Amino acid sequence: MKKLEVHKLRNIGIVAHGGAGKTSLAEAMLFNAKMTDRMGRVDNGSSTMDYEPEEIKRKITISSSLHHFDWEKHNVNIIDTPGDTNFSNDAKNSLYVADGAVVVIDAISGIKVQTERLWQYCDDFRLPRIIFINKMDRERASYSNLLDDINKILGKKAVITHIPIGAEESFRGLVDLMKMKALVYENDGSGKYTEEEIPEELSEEALNLRGKMIEDIAETSDKLLEKYLEGEGLSYEDIYQGLKEGTLDMKFVPVICGSALKNIGIQPLMDEIVHCLPSPLEKGDHKGKNFLTKAEDVRKPNEDEPFSALVFKTIADPYTGKLTLFRIYSGTLNSDSTAYNSSRKVKERIGQIFRIEGKSQKPIDSAGVGEIVAVAKLKDTSTGNSLCDENAPIIFEGVTPPPPIISFAIEPKTKGDEEKATISLNKLTEEDPTIRIHRDEHTKEIILSGMGQVHLEVILEKLKRKFGVEVGLKSPKVPYKETIRGKAKVQGKYKKQSGGRGQYGDAWLEVEPMPRGAGFEFADKIAGGVIPRQYIPAVEKGIIETMNEGVLAGCPVVDVKASLVFGSFHTVDSSEMAFKIAGSMAFKKATLEAGPVLLEPIMSMNIIVPDENMGDIIGDLNSRRGKVLGVEGAANSQIIRAHVPMAEVLTYAPDLSSMTGDRGTFTIEFSHYEEAPAHISEKVVTAAKKQ
Repeated sequence: MKKLEVHKLRNIGIVAHGGAGKTSLAEAMLFNAKMTDRMGRVDNGSSTMDYEPEEIKRKITISSSLHHFDWEKHNVNIIDTPGDTNFSNDAKNSLYVADGAVVVIDAISGIKVQTERLWQYCDDFRLPRIIFINKMDRERASYSNLLDDINKILGKKAVITHIPIGAEESFRGLVDLMKMKALVYENDGSGKYTEEEIPEELSEEALNLRGKMIEDIAETSDKLLEKYLEGEGLSYEDIYQGLKEGTLDMKFVPVICGSALKNIGIQPLMDEIVHCLPSPLEKGDHKGKNFLTKAEDVRKPNEDEPFSALVFKTIADPYTGKLTLFRIYSGTLNSDSTAYNSSRKVKERIGQIFRIEGKSQKPIDSAGVGEIVAVAKLKDTSTGNSLCDENAPIIFEGVTPPPPIISFAIEPKTKGDEEKATISLNKLTEEDPTIRIHRDEHTKEIILSGMGQVHLEVILEKLKRKFGVEVGLKSPKVPYKETIRGKAKVQGKYKKQSGGRGQYGDAWLEVEPMPRGAGFEFADKIAGGVIPRQYIPAVEKGIIETMNEGVLAGCPVVDVKASLVFGSFHTVDSSEMAFKIAGSMAFKKATLEAGPVLLEPIMSMNIIVPDENMGDIIGDLNSRRGKVLGVEGAANSQIIRAHVPMAEVLTYAPDLSSMTGDRGTFTIEFSHYEEAPAHISEKVVTAAKKQ
């Protein structure tokens, strides 16, 4: 395979809300570049890019997929990213290593919440982009309305480079405003078109929009602006170069339209990708941290620089092993070599290097600056890690996974599969860092957490397909705890005589509450040897074991101080076991007498909602027994900080989505425990007694 020229390389993320046609667009590009001999379709499962069973079943992109094509003597890597909010982190990781983006907008449904979210990611990573308005052949498709929304909602100047010929079923091509030619397509999906004169009914509109386009482009440079203001006409080369410079500088976004399914308008888009979006050289240096000093360091996109790369995706497979995908920022990597994982401080053996082509991999001997490649079976490398030359180590900052927002307890369908399920789920976390799996020490349940209901359902389907483990989901038990309000002093006396040596232990305990979160404290206040020293640890052990199951609902007891103040022993019958039982008996009696109460976990939440939804959300939080701590404004939204009982927000994610039209987001984490209200406590205690 010939070596890629860095200045002719493009790394492009394709982003949009679910159903806008990203994957269909990728398929059309591959077909037009002759990388495939047919256009794959999402709706019938023949897509080259969406190939996992879970994607075929749901007809959505779940995991970013990669491919590449040659166009106009350039090589373009395309990353088809998920549009569903459940899988946003995968899209974010992919955009982080891209140099530019194509934002696909549905001509019918327009700019949706996820479009705005993905647009913000592009802003965060300073990605120049092109907008492709798709589905112009569909009923109710509107081009002009969307142009207004781009300026208003996305806050970016739109420079129209093409306008549609025809509408809905009669859509048949584009007017190229730079060449002032009509591109009329054959209606067979072949992508073939002829250049013709602009239809008379569109000539006036085309002239007006071309004038506006030239005005916007002229403003990108003093030289062009001077030429424009002096009345000199801008040449085609001037316009074309100005379009590139304005796009790279993010002064505006070129807008083109078409139909991915009918393969109309795709080649002009591909032309703009190679002309307007940046190469790795134009994207510039990439910042990292010096491995030793932690000071800022940079890698220039140059093959003479030391090798450096960032891992942005991992694919877990039980049969072929792990596939690690990374973007090379500097230097060259050869097959059968060694790389240094500066994040983990370990060496990794690099075997065969691959270029990804949908679900297939193409082996290559080496990879250089700007390339996105994969290596199999790296032992210690995971998503977000940096790979580099051991003699010039650098660490790049990856994308931090967002905290999960929904949790369920898992139940293996087959007895004995619990451990296998945990091991397999931990392997899937290498592929998807937004998964969390842990065992709750109080409820003894295995808790699976993720970004939404669909996310967790997909994880379980992968678990069954890849590892043969089938599990179900259920609402997790709320990890209630118990404590005491008052003080008590009681005796725990264990005496047993059944022939031969008996058992005797006698312990007096004083118990009292401690501040919330203080845990447990044991105090030895024995004086005069009324209990021999060797038996005192046994009393403490008996108390600690008893604390695991409280007297109200069998929940762990916390925030209690127990003092051993008096007791007695028998020279023959006393033993550690007897004093352990005596300590347990005393603690049970003491907690009953000291006013036991139930504690519930309180979650700290930051909820970001549109301005118009703030009142509804605060009202809903109040109905969930929440306490609003404060509200602060952000761009077109409000951030609500609140404390809410865990029991009230187990299914908050779909509820918030419903209340805000999918525009609300939130983070949630454990804050502290508080005493549960009487009616809640009564319900929990009653349920525990039934069990």
